[in-house]
Amino acid sequence: MYVRFPLSLRNVEDLLAERGIDICHETVRFWWNRFGPLFAADVRRQRVNRMKGFRQRKWHLDEVYVKINGEMYYLWRAVDQEGEILESYVTKKRDKKAALRFMKKALKRHGSPATITTDGLRSYKAAMTTLGNTDKQEVGRWANNRVENSHLPFRRRERAMLRFRQMKSLQKFASVHANVHNHFNLDRHLTDRQTYKIARSAALAEWRSLMA
Repeated sequence: MYVRFPLSLRNVEDLLAERGIDICHETVRFWWNRFGPLFAADVRRQRVNRMKGFRQRKWHLDEVYVKINGEMYYLWRAVDQEGEILESYVTKKRDKKAALRFMKKALKRHGSPATITTDGLRSYKAAMTTLGNTDKQEVGRWANNRVENSHLPFRRRERAMLRFRQMKSLQKFASVHANVHNHFNLDRHLTDRQTYKIARSAALAEWRSLMA
């Protein structure tokens, strides 16, 4: 609940207390730190294996600033045409070196897409020239709305957590949150109610098997 919804640790403590489970909010923090990355890794592994066969995927890349103790950091994201968050990566700068490391990481894990849509940041073009993917790049004023919208759930979580204190904790939470969000992101506005309920039941059943 802490990762999936924009809740604080004390919110989760209160919700569990209402269900008869008496724990401290620090216990929730311990559970999150201990088991969150493990569950997220299992979710990512299964989804990557299922999606590797699709070669005509379209990626959207973007970076969003995050303040940590008054300093500016950048959270890079790669999202596919279905809104699936492929990769999250935190850096202090958004230069060619940072863009190149981010793209290498995404390409190594998810393979090469058919096209890559970016904004006008020159770091993307410089990195793609180094990788030899210049012909795949697409730049458009409104073409990157898919990844822009993917930042919204993260921003809601950032406000609930009263921002982050360390770059390491930001990277950890962004990776875990992205994979849990992917698992329960069922595009309810695109399907009828019956189809959505079936997909939700399947997602919950798979989630329970991961935690078993």
